[in-house]
Parts: sequence; C-alpha cells; structure tokens
Amino acid sequence: MTDHRQAALDYARQHERDFEKNLQEFVAIPSISTSPEHKPQMQQAADWVANRLKSLGMNNVQILPTDLHPVVYGEWLGAPGKPTVLIYGHYDVQPVDPIELWRDDPFSGRVDGDRMMGRGASDMKGQDAACFNAVESIVKTGSLPVNVKWILEGEEEIGSPSLPKFLEQHKELLKADFCLNPDSGMLARDEPTLTYGLRGLAYFEIRVQGPASDLHSGIYGGAVHNPAIVLAELVAGMHDRDGRITLPGFYDRVRELPAEERAELARLPITDEKTKALTGVPEVYGEKGYTTVERIGARPTLDVNGFLSGFVGEGSKTVLPAKAMAKVSMRLVPDQDPKEVHQQLLAYLEKNAPKTVTWEVVMFAGGAASISDINLPGAQALAKAFETVWGKRPYFKREGGSVPVVGYMQKILGMESVLTGFGLPDDNLHAPNEKLDLPSWHNGTKALVHFLFNLA
Repeated sequence: MTDHRQAALDYARQHERDFEKNLQEFVAIPSISTSPEHKPQMQQAADWVANRLKSLGMNNVQILPTDLHPVVYGEWLGAPGKPTVLIYGHYDVQPVDPIELWRDDPFSGRVDGDRMMGRGASDMKGQDAACFNAVESIVKTGSLPVNVKWILEGEEEIGSPSLPKFLEQHKELLKADFCLNPDSGMLARDEPTLTYGLRGLAYFEIRVQGPASDLHSGIYGGAVHNPAIVLAELVAGMHDRDGRITLPGFYDRVRELPAEERAELARLPITDEKTKALTGVPEVYGEKGYTTVERIGARPTLDVNGFLSGFVGEGSKTVLPAKAMAKVSMRLVPDQDPKEVHQQLLAYLEKNAPKTVTWEVVMFAGGAASISDINLPGAQALAKAFETVWGKRPYFKREGGSVPVVGYMQKILGMESVLTGFGLPDDNLHAPNEKLDLPSWHNGTKALVHFLFNLA
C-alpha cells in the first residue's frame, strides 16, 4: 500500500494542469439553482458530475430526481471489510449579481497566477473536484483502499429543500460509516483546518402595525405610537448590557464550553486585532466572558439582518409610518431547537410589545446545529493526512455559519460528518470575483489521497 500511495501522489503532482482544465469545464457551467431560467444548466452540471464519476470507474452512477434539481449518486464497493465513506458535494452555485463588479466572465474559470477565477471555483466545485482528483490519482495507479459512495446535490445554495426527503427515501443506498463533507475551508494557505461544529439557524420577520396608514407626524406625532420606535426598542431590548440575549429560556439548552475545548479553540489564529482588520470595525463586540473565537463559533447569537419603516428616500417627509419590519436571524448552538426559539421570541414580544400596536412573526427558516467528535476515525485519518502534507497539526474549529446537510445526515441517516475544505477566507464566496487558491487546492488533493489510505 505504501508503494501505491506514493504512485498516487506522484500521479496527482504530474496531472495538476489536467485537474485545473477539468475544473475549468465544471466552472464554465452556470448552474445557478435559484434561477428558473438556469434549469437546463443545472441538468448539464448534473450530467457533467455523473460523467466524471463514470470516468473514475464508479459503479451504479445515477441521476436521481427530486422535486426540484436532481441528486447525482455513484459508488465503488470493491474493498470488502474496509470502511465506507460517503462523499458529499453540491454542484449548484450562487447568482453572480452584481455582474458589473466582476473583472472576468463569472464562468470563465480563468487562471490568474496561482488563482482560478469564477463563480463556484471555491464554493464548492473546487472542493468537489479535489475529491474527484484524489480518487482519480488512486484508481489510475491501482484500486481504492476503501469503499466510496457519492452524493452531489443541486440545491445547497437555496437551503437544500429536497434533501431531507431524498435522504429518507434512500437510507439503504446511502449507508456508510461516515460522511466526508468538504464544504468548509482553511483558515489560511498554511493553516489546514477541520470543522467539527456548525451553528444552526432560525430566521424570522417581525412585523409591527400601528395606524391604518401613514400619518402626518405634525398632526398625530405624540398621540400615536410610532411603530418604527416600538420595533427599534423591542429589538434593542433583545440584548442586555453584557451582550446576552434576553429571550426567556434562550440559554436553557446551551452547553457550557469545557476547559479542554476552550483550550483547543484558543489555538486558532483568530484574534481581536485580526477581526478588526478584516471587518473594519473600531472594536470587537459580544457576549461578556467569551473570546471572539468562542463567540463566532460556539455561542448563540441574535442579529438584525434588515430594518424597514417609513420614508427612506432623499430629502425629508414628515411621516409617522403605519408599520415597521425587521428581519432577525439567530445562530444556534447544539441542543437549541429552532421551533423552541420561535416560541421564545413570541414570549418576549408578548411580554414587551405595547398595546398601542399589533404585531406578528413569520418564520422563514430553521435548522439545527451540529457537533461531531474530533476523535472519530475519519476525523483522525484526515488530521493525520493534513499533518503529512502541511507538516503541522491542523486546527479544529467550530464554524459560525450553517450547513444544513450535516444535521440532516445526523438526524435521518444517523451518520456523523467530517468537515473540511481547501478554500480560503478571502475567496469571495457568494460575492463578485470569487476565486480558488490553486496551491491550497492541489495540497488538498494530496491530503485526500493520504486520507483514503489512512482510512484503510
């Protein structure tokens, strides 16, 4: 196996330009899942993935329908008695707006020095391709040392609405020891990273109604309660002076961080100064008693994502608005339930909203947080692979964002996930001029080669 491992690594090094050309083909397909007019391109991307799996010698390759965009499946089960890893990916991408800010055609896949430009180059076609490349390097120089299954969906960028039903319907087909999910990233080019925790999400719109229509503020100001002020006060009251969220019962299910985990998180090169430099804020902010790195990955949050009321055009208009609206999202940690948080928000508003207005809450999204054991064999096999390639112990981090598929895998398939990826923080995910750092990506391919051999 040692000889085969070395042959696979040599193959990966020798075929780096070929891997880049393959990725350029993939990036060139404008597979924007949120856009109905791109449905033909979504099918084109699914076909491309299926053909790529077939070229790797995968068996039982299928393009399986869902209520919206298809899921691509493939497998190779020629290593009896060895572990089975389910590799997850998605072939859909975000819209490219605002198009005028792009310096290149968003779907060119142009190589600019050590970067590849294009929508999806990093999120996550490049990560999918790193897995394809690693498997190609192994199968072109021998046989896979473990069993592999693949699931690549086309709806991740719109919240994976079809995925729970698909997983329920295909439990037997997808059975594996664990899932490798490369839809994450590295802290920096020389800082390999494994993500073991993801925050969940609860997203709401709060609507406050005052008078039946907008009023003249000179005639009615002081006699009619202003909905914009009411909502601003309600939102402001959702945090106390220590940055803690005041919704009743909000912290009842929140786990305290054990000392050993706080020590591991403290290794991460995420400092207050770096955070200020990256965001442009004069000072960091957050819940008292926790560091910045703990606040952004291991503690729950409540944020206003949008606020709308009254006259917002140029100049002045003396209006007392009839209504006000705020979009509010909460990032949740393990054991918090989005439905319970919804009830906690309602309880807060029932207690604090004045009788001078009416209000309603609409829930738009909810997903549970997830956390995995960093001592799982799959996680340790990947950590060892990173150490081999980068010559240093990887960082273990909690991710502040949400990846719903990880929770679905846990709940529906009873399967843990190992999260990683080879994108960098400055890859402009979901923004103009998305790029992929090619040296990190090629190292990622080599790490995945080691990972598959380590599993065996």
